[in-house]
Amino acid sequence: MPDTLIKVDLAQSPYENENIHNRWHPDIPMACWVNPGDDFVLETYDWTGGYIKNNDSADDVRDVDLSTVHFLSGPVGVKGAEPGDLLVVDLLDIGAKPDSLWGFNGFFSKKNGGGFLTEHFPLAQKSIWDFNGMFTKSRHIPGVEFAGLIHPGLIGCLPDRKMLDTWNEREVDFIATQPDRVPPLANPPFAKTAHMGKMKGDAAAKAAAEGARTVPPREHGGNCDIKDLSRGSKVFFPVYVDGAGLSVGDLHFSQGDGEITFCGAIEMAGWVHMRVSLIKGGMAKYGIRNPIFKPSPITPNYKDYLIFEGISVDEQGRQHYLDVHVAYRQACLNAIEYLKKFGYSGAQAYSILGTAPVQGHISGVVDIPNACATLWLPTEIFEFDINPGANGPVKMISGAVDMPISPDL
Repeated sequence: MPDTLIKVDLAQSPYENENIHNRWHPDIPMACWVNPGDDFVLETYDWTGGYIKNNDSADDVRDVDLSTVHFLSGPVGVKGAEPGDLLVVDLLDIGAKPDSLWGFNGFFSKKNGGGFLTEHFPLAQKSIWDFNGMFTKSRHIPGVEFAGLIHPGLIGCLPDRKMLDTWNEREVDFIATQPDRVPPLANPPFAKTAHMGKMKGDAAAKAAAEGARTVPPREHGGNCDIKDLSRGSKVFFPVYVDGAGLSVGDLHFSQGDGEITFCGAIEMAGWVHMRVSLIKGGMAKYGIRNPIFKPSPITPNYKDYLIFEGISVDEQGRQHYLDVHVAYRQACLNAIEYLKKFGYSGAQAYSILGTAPVQGHISGVVDIPNACATLWLPTEIFEFDINPGANGPVKMISGAVDMPISPDL
């Protein structure tokens, strides 16, 4: 059995675990060291560090302090890794912690982070999903059950000083273009809730004031939320600091493409079994600036889909030029309206799209002025027929308890 190099106690605050951090900074000390060719296990908190509870209230989703996230296990130093190398990470297996066989999905309040469809769902809501082996279902969203494609939402290596400064400069400058926007355009460094792993004293305080937040994906990987990065995947990460500094967290039991609910996917605590190796000088050899990966050979075997189109004309009828974001948003809204005809609330339909293994595709970006995006909804996850027919939709879901919702304070 591989060694578990980082362990987490879900009853303990992640701030008490020196092998956990929640900012990116080149000076964060390595939590442990491995050799190329080693395989090992890292345990992880859920991305909120256990703040979201298995209950029927969405108050925790409403009130969570998003400046604390994400809580990452690492960094893991790889001996011999140098800037310019590629760190090759084989994700051998991923699972839920045996004492935490459940996950959560939710929508943040617009006042506290919002989300992809925050104008339509401005208040906090939550659904709880129970795991039964490789399958999951929710007491808050009846009529669906599907196989998970467990993956880390967030995995990446430490930035060097130049890259960190670049991130902070461009994101702070971007925020300044609309400083009062809700939700904000980006998240600047915030020292008060930073956890810098093994760093202590003045060095930790200085790094906390500079550390990049973990919210977005960047050149090093980070919070990319790629659902196909599951067991059996191989990832090639650019190395920017000696030792690489690999960290992982934000595990998902299942997710639809785009993680459109933001408190997204089915979030969970768990473990990752991985193996690392190096390609010396690999960044220059292959012209790599961002990670590349080979997907898992194991995916849920759904073959029948309903495909919803969206174009770059928004809800108010405004025309946008080849805007894929607007087009995918419209595809999602079209799917939600369709599912409401079968008795789901809008929130339940939205949660299905964020948690089930739906596929998102950029289908056309050349036919001016409209880009076309598509959302592929697997019909086999439903316990009833959702295909169109001459007799119209049969409301198989009626009188069901809706997802918990919490009004803004």
